[in-house]
This record gives sequence, C-alpha cells and structure tokens, in this order.
Amino acid sequence: MKPDLFQAPDYYQVDDLLSEEHKLIRNTTRAWVKRDVSPIIEECAQQAKFPTTIIKGLAEIGAFGPDIPAEYGGAGLDQISYGLIMQEIERGDSGIRSTASVQSSLVMYPIFKYGNEAQRNKYLPKLASGEWMGCFGLTEPSHGSNPAGMETSFIDKGDHYLLNGAKMWISNAPFAQVAVVWAKNEEGRIHGLLVERGMEGFSTPETHNKWSLRASATGELIFNNVKVPKENILPNKSGLGAPLGCLDSARFGIAWGAIGAAMDCYDTALRYAKEREQFNRPIGQFQLQQKKLAEMITEITKAQLLAWRLGTLKNEGRATSAQISMAKRNNVEMALNIAREARQILGGMGITGAYSIMRHMMNLESVITYEGTHDIHLLITGFDITGLNAFS
Repeated sequence: MKPDLFQAPDYYQVDDLLSEEHKLIRNTTRAWVKRDVSPIIEECAQQAKFPTTIIKGLAEIGAFGPDIPAEYGGAGLDQISYGLIMQEIERGDSGIRSTASVQSSLVMYPIFKYGNEAQRNKYLPKLASGEWMGCFGLTEPSHGSNPAGMETSFIDKGDHYLLNGAKMWISNAPFAQVAVVWAKNEEGRIHGLLVERGMEGFSTPETHNKWSLRASATGELIFNNVKVPKENILPNKSGLGAPLGCLDSARFGIAWGAIGAAMDCYDTALRYAKEREQFNRPIGQFQLQQKKLAEMITEITKAQLLAWRLGTLKNEGRATSAQISMAKRNNVEMALNIAREARQILGGMGITGAYSIMRHMMNLESVITYEGTHDIHLLITGFDITGLNAFS
C-alpha cells in the first residue's frame, strides 16, 4: 500500500480567498481522505465494491448535507465550504464524491427545499448521520438528456398513490433506504415522491460490469404498482424545475469535485516526473513533459478561480443555472484532459493500480456525462447567451 503523499497545488494563492473556517473544513476533509479513503480505494475499485465502512466517516466530516441547517442534522455551512468538501473527497475518488453528492444535493436538498416540516424532521437527521442513505430517480432507460419525456407515473387511488415505471443509472440505489423519485401524475405534471425500501413492488437491482465509478454502487429503481402514502409527496414544488433545481446543486458540487481529481493527477505526475529518470536525467527536465505540467497547473488554477467565484455568487443567491452549467462542463473537461496527459507522463505505469491516474480517468468518463452531458451544458450556455433555443 503506497502512502498518500498528495500536496495540493495553489499557484495563485487561492487560499488567500478562503476564510479560516473554509481552510479548516478543507484540511479536515483532506486528512480524512488520506486516512480512510486512500488506503482502500484502489482495492475497492479493482473489486468493483463500494466501501460501506466509510459512510460513518462521511457523516462525521459533514459531507452529508453540509449546507442543510443544523436543526435538521446538517452542518449549516456556506456554499464554498460545500464545494471544498466535494473537492477533497473527489481527490480521493469520484465514486465516493458521487455518494456524498447524491445524499446532499439530490436527496437532502429536495426534502429540505420542497418538503414539509414533517418530512424534514423524519428524513433529514437520519440522512445527515448516515443512518439512512438516499438516491435520486430521474434518468430513465429511454430518457436521459430529455427528462421531460419521463414515462414513470403515478395515479391517485384515494388513500395512496400507485407508482409504476423505472429509473436507471442511479447512484446509491442498491443500498439506499429512501429514493426521491420524479414521476408524472395523471395530468402529466412532474412531482417528487419519497419511496422507501420495503414498499411492496419496489426493487433496486444493481448495475454490474462498469469500467467507471467502480467504487460506487449504481443500480436501477423498479416500480411495479408501488403504493406510496400520500404524505410522501413533496408538496412545495412541482414541474420539471423541481428536479432541475436539485441538479443545479449537484452540478455545483461536481464543478468543485473535478478540481480534486485533476489536482491528484497533476500532483502524481509532477512527483513522478521529478523522480523517473531516462537518458541520465529526470523526465521532468525534458521540454515536452514540462509543457504538459505547465498546462496542467494553468488549467487547474483557472478552474479554482471559476469555482471560487461561482461559490461566492451562490452564497449571495446570484448564481444562475447557466453559470453552474459552464463551471461543471469546463472543470470536468479540464480534469479529464489532465488525467489523460498525466497518464502519458507515467507511461506504462500510468495504467496500473499502483497510481490513481487511470482510476480517475475512468471515473471522469462518467462525470463528464452525468448531471447533464458535456454537450448539453454547452447548449445551455449557448441558449443563455443567444436567447435561441437549440433544444427544439
């Protein structure tokens, strides 16, 4: 087992833009990743196994609902704190960050924002502590980038709703106790329903044979005449804007998280370039390797500043969905490019589990697709700047 020697790059002294509380939260998360994630993550990825033993630790560092008020079990932190936590967790592994992102942005967030007080008190403390895990059901077998076309639906049966349909590519599904499920009512209006494990007709088959996010549990949600109590509908928002509001929160976390993956690849490649010798000198002394490393740190620095500014706008309630899309798209592409360049610096060693780079690269192939594909985010920006809708 290799020691975790990670040292975070900060070429423009971005730390000066952070408060002491921000740095304490970031450093606490970083130390936890080094202690509890790095020693086991390569084996978990090789075995395609989610390490359930880390759930308690994720809760203890405030990774579940960091921006949820303390009265409901959250940490009551600001948006930059949330981003920094996601950055450090994804530095360890994108799949582990996915678990935390789903719990926070896609399960706790809609219950807090769209739920009633009874729902908040019932679910949020259990989710914040990790006693319960949650998942988010939006994507369907036939509807990914077009969630408005969803076919999952429910009908009013008087004393309950009857839910039918299916969702797929659902992180946390195999072990989640509660699912926030988006479905259409008889009028075609989209609503959120809280579906609990154990409800008759509800199953969560696991997705196997993934080459990406191998340390994350992915599955389907199958609803076969599931009776959902009427008190389990989220009452305070309906329509497509409700799930898309959750995705804004998740995409914001991804924009930060991808920086962590990029930092880890860069740090690994930089250290290797200084140590690995060819032609009687370190390979880092060759111009082509310096070009790769210089471009990496430049792109990481740009992404750091983009995420920090977005976090500031989000704290002020001024961040738009289009701005969040831009950051998600830019930062994930940046991270994936850096992973590929870092792999080349390491040569053949870059494909082995002795280093984290190939695992990050495979993970990022999912991150660049989920929560809105790379191309969809480009069109969101295009629509925002032109006012012309390319989606229809």
